[in-house]
Amino acid sequence: MKLPFPLIPGRLLRRYKRFLADVELADGQMVTAHTPNTGSMQQCALPGAEVLLSANDNPKRKLKYSWELVRVNDSWVDINTHRANRVVEEGLRYGWIEGLAGYEVKPEFTFGESRLDFMLARDDEKVLLEVKNVTLCCQPGVACFPDAVTLRGQKHLRELVAAVEQGWRAVIFFLVQRGEAQSFVPADTIDPEYGRLLRKVATAGVEVVACRTLVTPESVRVGSRLVIDLPSPM
Repeated sequence: MKLPFPLIPGRLLRRYKRFLADVELADGQMVTAHTPNTGSMQQCALPGAEVLLSANDNPKRKLKYSWELVRVNDSWVDINTHRANRVVEEGLRYGWIEGLAGYEVKPEFTFGESRLDFMLARDDEKVLLEVKNVTLCCQPGVACFPDAVTLRGQKHLRELVAAVEQGWRAVIFFLVQRGEAQSFVPADTIDPEYGRLLRKVATAGVEVVACRTLVTPESVRVGSRLVIDLPSPM
């Protein structure tokens, strides 16, 4: 999907209060940008990092600028978590995701006590799919999730395994924003319970899928699948 145009280059000074970032623009101007990401943003919010902002002149907005991309290890990373589902939806509708092509796509489907990101339908088959945005690498080339303890994410895994028990096909989909990533693992040192649950639901039939994004200053789209590695925690 296309990104806002044009994006404005700058240098990150600091991220604070979760949703705010101070940025020095190329002309030396200091601005405060909205940060559309609720995670810890480890590795993505380092002072001095090269960033790209979008601008909006709507007078009702408190902040004119929004932080969109950051360069990490020579690759652009999309930090806007609100865009993750739209990127996956585009991939689903265009048939770009192996094993998930050819379905009718219905966003935001209520199941149990959760609202999951997508329900896919084809003939008599129905699939529940939950998306998680990944910006952290635990090791070089190894993406991992989560970057903070996520009780909500744990709840989603329980809902997915309940769906499998009721005859659904269920998928947990990790959208990996790190261009250097070759594989995916759970971040056991950050949220050991999430890692335990992910292994449990995978054994119970929930499909674990991770795809790397292709990010440029002009667009973001779903790319190739990554290897899923679910080793026993140390």
